[in-house]
Amino acid sequence: MAEPVTAIGLMSGTSLDGVDVALIETDGESVAGFGPAATYPYAPEDRALLVRAIEDAKPLADRTARPGVLAEAELMLTARHGEAVARFVAAHPRAAEARVVGFHGQTVLHRPEIALTVQLGDGVGLAKALRAAGLRPGAELVYDLRAADVAAGGQGAPLVPVYHAALAKRLGLALPMLFLNLGGVANITYVDGENDPIAFDTGPANALVDDFMKERTGVPVDADGACAAAGKVDAAALARLLAHPFFAQKPPKSLDRNDFKTFAAEHAGLAGRSTEDGAATLTALSAATVAAALPLLPHRPRAVVAGGGGAHNPTLLAMLAERLGVEVTPADALGLSADAMEAQAFGFLAVRSLKGLPLSFPTTTGVPAPMAGGISVTLR
Repeated sequence: MAEPVTAIGLMSGTSLDGVDVALIETDGESVAGFGPAATYPYAPEDRALLVRAIEDAKPLADRTARPGVLAEAELMLTARHGEAVARFVAAHPRAAEARVVGFHGQTVLHRPEIALTVQLGDGVGLAKALRAAGLRPGAELVYDLRAADVAAGGQGAPLVPVYHAALAKRLGLALPMLFLNLGGVANITYVDGENDPIAFDTGPANALVDDFMKERTGVPVDADGACAAAGKVDAAALARLLAHPFFAQKPPKSLDRNDFKTFAAEHAGLAGRSTEDGAATLTALSAATVAAALPLLPHRPRAVVAGGGGAHNPTLLAMLAERLGVEVTPADALGLSADAMEAQAFGFLAVRSLKGLPLSFPTTTGVPAPMAGGISVTLR
């Protein structure tokens, strides 16, 4: 292992809940250790602005354009990331010595079929904020990590699999194994210890349930899956939803957070069902679409590790275990962090980017050859 460096990873995911900040020690190939991590929630008005930005991004054809509220949202998002790092450094002073920062930004549109992916976030502006937050001059900020892959013909997602492969080396679980990320969208990484990881998005994880709960209750989450646990799955509605051709489509494949929003509204028929039954049905959909991905893998996984917000939902985890026929272990139970994993990954990817190492592979995004990526700016 080469000499590890201290890196900060920043992630704002499709659940739109806040800014995740995590410290990691890595050489970009292996993980030497984990530092502290924290989530800084968005205020309700910030989240509402991001929701509006996603709507305004729908007609975009130019990834640099910022019509409607997109410019305002980008300023807010960049400021919130700077504030999050400042709070993180104040709480964990050794973070100020980080040599690398990986900045994912906020995805507001993902349309790889037209070679377009859009992440809000001003890298140059954030670099200035990071200096004000106490990070040392000479540190490198790496951002815009998906664009090169999409420009080369890849899906641009998922990008975390190469980090999952590094984690698999630390865990020593039976192979092949599956990492399952349960954010707004669900994606899997298949690791066999010999070949490049295989990865793809499987379907909605929390996005449909969150939107449904927001509409019904005003709160955009089914906390601990309690509502779904109290409901009954509508088997007919689930069958209609599973008929979507995406679920049987061979990888590579990736999703935008809202790809199933209209389809679910048209085919789920949940308007006349109780909130509990609706939550149960949409949660079952998330589990069923992961199960539908197993036939697309070379071999059945012998272990499954769950991360992302959905890893805290016992109802979803139980449905997954039942449908997969494999025990699903939350990342936290293995000494990892379900909440920090993606932020850690972008610190790891930033180090890889600076070394010119590939972030994505033909088996993860469908890019023609292993692909490096990212733009770096030096803190002054």
